[in-house]
Amino acid sequence: MSRDDAMEQSREELVALVLTLLAQNEMLLARVAELERRLGLDSSTSSKPPSSDGLKRKAKPPRTRSLRGPSTKSSGGQAGHQGETLRQVAEPDHTIDHHPETCGGCGAPLTAAMADGHVARQVFDLPQPTPLVVTEHRAHACRCAGCGAKTRAVFPEGVGAPVQYGPRIAAVAVYLSNYQLLPEDRLVELMAHLFGVRVCAATLAGMSRACAARLGGFVQHIRELVCGAPVKHMDETGLRIAGKLQWLHVACTAMLTFYRVHTRRGSLLSDVGGVIVHDHWKTYYTMTGVAHGLCNAHHLRELNALVEIEKEGWADAMRRLLRRACHAANLARERGEPLKPGLIHLIERRYDAILAGGLAFHLAQPKLARAGAKPGKKSRGPEPRRTGHNLIDRLVSRKHDALRFLHDPGVPFTNNQAEGDIRMMKLRQKISGGFRSAHGAEDFATIRSAISTARKHGWDIIQTIMAQPTQLNNALSCA
Repeated sequence: MSRDDAMEQSREELVALVLTLLAQNEMLLARVAELERRLGLDSSTSSKPPSSDGLKRKAKPPRTRSLRGPSTKSSGGQAGHQGETLRQVAEPDHTIDHHPETCGGCGAPLTAAMADGHVARQVFDLPQPTPLVVTEHRAHACRCAGCGAKTRAVFPEGVGAPVQYGPRIAAVAVYLSNYQLLPEDRLVELMAHLFGVRVCAATLAGMSRACAARLGGFVQHIRELVCGAPVKHMDETGLRIAGKLQWLHVACTAMLTFYRVHTRRGSLLSDVGGVIVHDHWKTYYTMTGVAHGLCNAHHLRELNALVEIEKEGWADAMRRLLRRACHAANLARERGEPLKPGLIHLIERRYDAILAGGLAFHLAQPKLARAGAKPGKKSRGPEPRRTGHNLIDRLVSRKHDALRFLHDPGVPFTNNQAEGDIRMMKLRQKISGGFRSAHGAEDFATIRSAISTARKHGWDIIQTIMAQPTQLNNALSCA
C-alpha cells in the first residue's frame, strides 16, 4: 500500500470516528436534557405526590406554585361563616360550689347561707376509664309438665362463645385500625391503656375480618350504585401485599366510594356505564359503553413543567385558558345553568389555536436523536418527540374528553374526587407498611369502602361499623 493510500485510509477512519463521536455526543446531550427535566419535576409540575418533594426548600415557595393561584380573600374564617365553639350545657353531670371564706371588704367570715348569686364555668373532660361491663347470658332449660321433655333457651345472635368481647369493643378496634390507621402493636397498647382491654394482634385481625364479612353485602350494593351512576371517578395505585406489588382500584362519586384489590393494574370494573373521569391511563379507553372525561389538574401540572422548565410559551397560554374555562364552568354550575354555546365555541376556538401554535413550534425544532442509534444505520420505530409535543397530541386527539366539563355540568374539571379517596389508602401503607396477606388487604378495602361512604353521608362511623347490611342499604336508599 502506497503512502498516499495509507493517508487516505487514515483520513477516512478519522472522519468515521468523528461522525460516531458527534452522534454519541448528540445522544448524550439529549439524555442529559431529559434527566435534568426529570430532576426539575415536583408535585406541582407532575403527578408526583407532595411527599416526594422532600424537606429541601426551593427558591420558589411551594405555595406560589399551587394550581389554585393566589386568592383575594383574607386568611381565616370568612364573613358569614358559622364557626363551632364549646358551649355550656343546661344540666351538667357534676356541680361543685365554691364559697368565699372571708369578706373582701372588711374580712368578716362568710358562710354558704350568705350566698347571693353565682358565676358558672364548665369544664369538659373525659371520664376515668372504668372496668369493662360484663354481661352474662344464661340459657335456662325448662322441663315440660305434660310430656316431660326438656327444652333449653337459645342464646342471642352473636353470643357464641363462653367468653368473648362485645360488638362495641370490636367496633372501636376496627375504627381505630381501619379509619384512624393505627398500627396493630400501637393499637394493642391503646386498648389496654384507655379501656383496660388486653387483646393481641391476631384478635384485632379477627375483628376486622368479621366486620368485613358482615359489611360485604353493603359494599356490593355500593359497587352497583357507583357503576350505574351518571358520572364516576376512577384511579388506581400500587399496594404492597405479602412483599409483592398489587393494585388498589377506586371507583367513586361525591357520595359513594368503592375500593377493590387486584393483582393486575389492568383489571377494570365490569357493567359500567355513563361517564368515567380519569387521568388518561390508556387502559380505561378499552372499556366499552362509557364516555370519558380527563383530569385537567394533570394537564395543568404538565403545563406548569413546560412553562417553568422548558420555557414553552404556548403552554402558558393553554394554562390560562383552562383555568378561565374552569372558572366559567364553576360559575354556571353555581347558577344551575349550562354554559352558553357561544362561550363554549370561543373557548374551543382558542383551544385549537393554542395547540396549532404549539405544534408549529415543535415541528420547527431539530429532531431528537434516538437512544442507542448508530451512525449510518436506520432505526426502527417512531421518532422520539419532546414532552410538550406528546402533550399537544394528547390534547388534540382527546379534545372532547378534556373539555367535556364545558358541555356536561355533571362532569368536573379534575379527577380530584378519586385522588382524594385513594390518598388515605396510601397513607395506611406509609404508616404501617404493606399487608401481610391478600385477605387483610381485601378486608381493609371493604371496611374503608363502607367508612368512606358513611363519611360522605355524615353518618356516625362507629354505628356504621356495628350496623347490619340491610340497615345500611336502607339508609343509602333513603339518602
